Amino acid sequence: MKSNILIIGAGFAGVWSALSAARLLDQAQRDDVRISVLAPQPELRIRPRFYEADVHSMKAPLGDLFEAVGVHFIQGSADAIDAEGRSVSYTDSHGQPQQIHYDRLVLAAGSHVARPAVPGLAEHTFDVDQMESAVHLEQHLASLAARPESPARNTVVVCGGGFTGIETATEMPARLRAVLGEAASLRVLVVDRGTQVGAALGAGITPSIVAASEQAGVEWLTGTSVVAVDAGGVTLDNGEYIASHTVIWTVGVKASPLTAQIAGERDNFGRLRVDDHLKVIGQSHIYATGDTAWAAVDELGNHALMTCQHAIPMGRHSGNNAAADLLNLQPVAYRQPKYVTCLDLGEWGAAFSEGWERELKLQGQEGKNLKRQINSVWIYPPAADRAQALAAADPMIAIV
Repeated sequence: MKSNILIIGAGFAGVWSALSAARLLDQAQRDDVRISVLAPQPELRIRPRFYEADVHSMKAPLGDLFEAVGVHFIQGSADAIDAEGRSVSYTDSHGQPQQIHYDRLVLAAGSHVARPAVPGLAEHTFDVDQMESAVHLEQHLASLAARPESPARNTVVVCGGGFTGIETATEMPARLRAVLGEAASLRVLVVDRGTQVGAALGAGITPSIVAASEQAGVEWLTGTSVVAVDAGGVTLDNGEYIASHTVIWTVGVKASPLTAQIAGERDNFGRLRVDDHLKVIGQSHIYATGDTAWAAVDELGNHALMTCQHAIPMGRHSGNNAAADLLNLQPVAYRQPKYVTCLDLGEWGAAFSEGWERELKLQGQEGKNLKRQINSVWIYPPAADRAQALAAADPMIAIV
């Protein structure tokens, strides 16, 4: 009977974990190990692009790729992890309960937007966190044209001035004009508890965010937060009420709740602390990767962020190391000292920075060209060619 490496999740970390494990098995010429990926659908959903229009197209099929490299796909949703029994209970695509055993587990179940106990948040806000919710927002925006003209119809409130909030807000004026027409009197506001525009992104990028916001007509309400949402708009902590039919929540993110089923230390995001090989500390057979892993990227105290920039290399390492552990081979330490950001800023362009201090390197159209390259090429999986896909999964690939 074959041993089984089970990977939960088909996001960036899950896909690259599967490819990397397949690469090592291929190199070792082992056919006695199965790689299984458990996920709701056989596609990589390009989550970093969900702030854009045409969200339904932001995905890449995985069936042919997995078949080319010998990865077994299981369609279903993980429900429970039994670490002692080395099994995972899941609901299959027909809604039936199932169970699968593993010899090594790679938890790549991703994350979700944080939803604090703000009155009305669950009932009256949109988000761009998952494809379904982003498509729901897109359908809602399209429906605005059929509503009577009013300030509430023409106003979008984006809650949160972090990376996702900024990209969503600066893209929104163009999306609204496409629906309501060029002559519509539009208002897009960012409500952020930070004391200045783009505070979460650092001083180096702030001038670009300010310029892009001014060009797009995006307003910032800083030093405040939303304390309630209803069908007609939002209430701020200073008592002000803003009428809006479109409130988008982008404040905070949490690791998959599956992390709570594994004994181990966690950070404030719910991520499991892992060692240099991405094995969960205190566990013998479980690895965490991507948004579920609290992993050091260097020796300076920096840790991976919950972005595809870190998820892809982490996936290359976790899959490789889970297979290496099973085959009694030497694992590879995960380190990713280079950190960059590329922030989309709507029609103004984009801002590209390097280093944890976020030193601005490109902006405007130059930054936009790079952002388009990242979003449309770099973060997509390789073609369904075995040799090409396995070569791309090498954990020792230089990260530039």
